[in-house]
Amino acid sequence: MDINHIPVLGDKVVGFLKPKSDGIYIDGTVGLGGHSTAILKASAPNGHVFGIDLDTDALTVAKDRLQIFADRFSLINGNFAEMNVLLESHAIHAVDGILLDLGVSSLQLDAPHRGFSFNHTGPLDMRMNPGHENDTDAKTMLTAMQVVNDSTVDVLVDIFKRYGEERFAKRIAHRIVAARRHEPITTTTQLANIVTQSVPKGGSKIHPATRVFQALRIYVNAELENLMAGLDAAVTLLKPNGCLCVITFHSLEDRIVKHRFQTWARMCLCPPKTPICICQHNPSVEILTKRPVLPDVTEVQHNPRSRSAKLRVARKL
Repeated sequence: MDINHIPVLGDKVVGFLKPKSDGIYIDGTVGLGGHSTAILKASAPNGHVFGIDLDTDALTVAKDRLQIFADRFSLINGNFAEMNVLLESHAIHAVDGILLDLGVSSLQLDAPHRGFSFNHTGPLDMRMNPGHENDTDAKTMLTAMQVVNDSTVDVLVDIFKRYGEERFAKRIAHRIVAARRHEPITTTTQLANIVTQSVPKGGSKIHPATRVFQALRIYVNAELENLMAGLDAAVTLLKPNGCLCVITFHSLEDRIVKHRFQTWARMCLCPPKTPICICQHNPSVEILTKRPVLPDVTEVQHNPRSRSAKLRVARKL
């Protein structure tokens, strides 16, 4: 595991946030601490970063990495969807900038026992917070293994279509149900092989199981619901002129961020045929990225996992 990775679009994020020495910032998905490190360096000597993550393994690595910044960082085990509540416990009610990097970290992808990747054989888990077995929210206890083995064909088709935009969802779901009649599907390799056998060979540059694994991960962790809640929490926490930076890695996330930003930036929310505006809506943000910012060729060469990253930024009015 490389904990000295360069964070995706790190320079661009710092350029938009413009960290200042008395600023307070949130890294809502702290991961291995790469973005937090960049923000802390740019906000020296007194800037403070609150790093949030569901993954306790990631927080352990981030704590190690950020030790050089002494008392200028605080790490919080939690969901960025609840960042306003989490920050209240630290007596913080407004911040100067927020980053959400929605990618799965190298720590998660490269750990076979986490079950995020079809490149390693491991149990079908995929939970971002695997240590929360006693959580009262049943959804957080759900594993990909349970979804794959207990769901009906119709439910599996819906998950694969909705969260993976998988063209062969029905064929894959039927093959999964047929396979599990003989033995439970318990490993990443088993599932990847079933998916590979279900779709036509060739015609795509990505591994055949990519969309199915993405769909299961999103469903198990309620990622899209958390993103919508997190965006709303973020815009309420930002001070005027503070920036919200969001890095997405697939079209479902990017669409949500784009539409949320557009709604916040609009002057009027009345239906199109309303002759006179009656909604009295005032824009709450200015969109700073009319088109998403993409990694350049050099970054993609150094970090192939950054190739699908898109950065959108909005400034609080």
